[in-house]
Amino acid sequence: MTKLVESVPNFSEGRRIEVVDKLAAAVERVPGAYLLDRTSDASHNRSVLTLAGEPAPILEALERTVAVAIAEIDMERQSGEHPRIGAVDVVPFVPLAGASMADCIELSRAFGRQIADRFDMPVYLYGEAATSPSRQRLADIRRGQYEGLKTGITEPGREPDFGPARMHATAGAMAVGARPFLIAYNINLESRDLELAKRIARRIRESSGGLPRVQANGFWIEELDRAQVSMNLLDYRTTPLWLVWEAVRAEAADDGVHLVESELIGLAPLGALLDVADHAGVSETLSQTDRLAGAADFLKLRDFSPLQALELRLEAVKGR
Repeated sequence: MTKLVESVPNFSEGRRIEVVDKLAAAVERVPGAYLLDRTSDASHNRSVLTLAGEPAPILEALERTVAVAIAEIDMERQSGEHPRIGAVDVVPFVPLAGASMADCIELSRAFGRQIADRFDMPVYLYGEAATSPSRQRLADIRRGQYEGLKTGITEPGREPDFGPARMHATAGAMAVGARPFLIAYNINLESRDLELAKRIARRIRESSGGLPRVQANGFWIEELDRAQVSMNLLDYRTTPLWLVWEAVRAEAADDGVHLVESELIGLAPLGALLDVADHAGVSETLSQTDRLAGAADFLKLRDFSPLQALELRLEAVKGR
């Protein structure tokens, strides 16, 4: 049986588009590795690629992107809103058709060792691939970010799973793991109040007793001149998109603030978007495209395309 996996590498560069072009080209040069999406954010200074395919071409494509990132990104000069520990900050593996979580755990561990050996870089395993419960959460590995890990990597308990107990001179460290499908989802407030965004994030995230399987933080987005609640939805079946939207809307309303729009970073499963359509009362007799448009209207999704549904994007890319 054919096994398909997804990987969503995050790079600590969102301002130099020529560098992101090189990262994307590294994927596109590998037959069988399908680049489904690329997203860059200047304030976060971060870019995310979404690729899918069978394991062998995905591993080759990812290794090529790491080589590009090491050549192009200097963490000694990098800055941005988003937490990070390296030029290639995190590489997750996600099971798709025919693949299991066990497959992705095996892939992530093999890839982590391969990168550590080739590039002499410290690599941490997280998520389902973590070697201890203390490393399952990416936020725990990122504690102190690049600057903190640079001085703390030799401390007991902070040593990497693979590679040297010192940072790469320019590329820092990397986290590699296996996880279920994650939806990266941001909501922009009609407010410039960064502290409000942070308060809302604290109230809704799971670690503060909020919504299950939701991570959240507040950021200032300079190019939008607005505060943003930035989230990772770790299990959309447990906490769906529509519930996150409504929870943030209710919290903002308590402070007399409206929501301007939301955005997907990368892709979302088709089922997650159709679930929003169901909640919004969009008729099941409409076409799939119209139902997705109804879901986007409910969430005020900025620049939405039906091809942000992972299954539809993969189908379109493979058909080229």
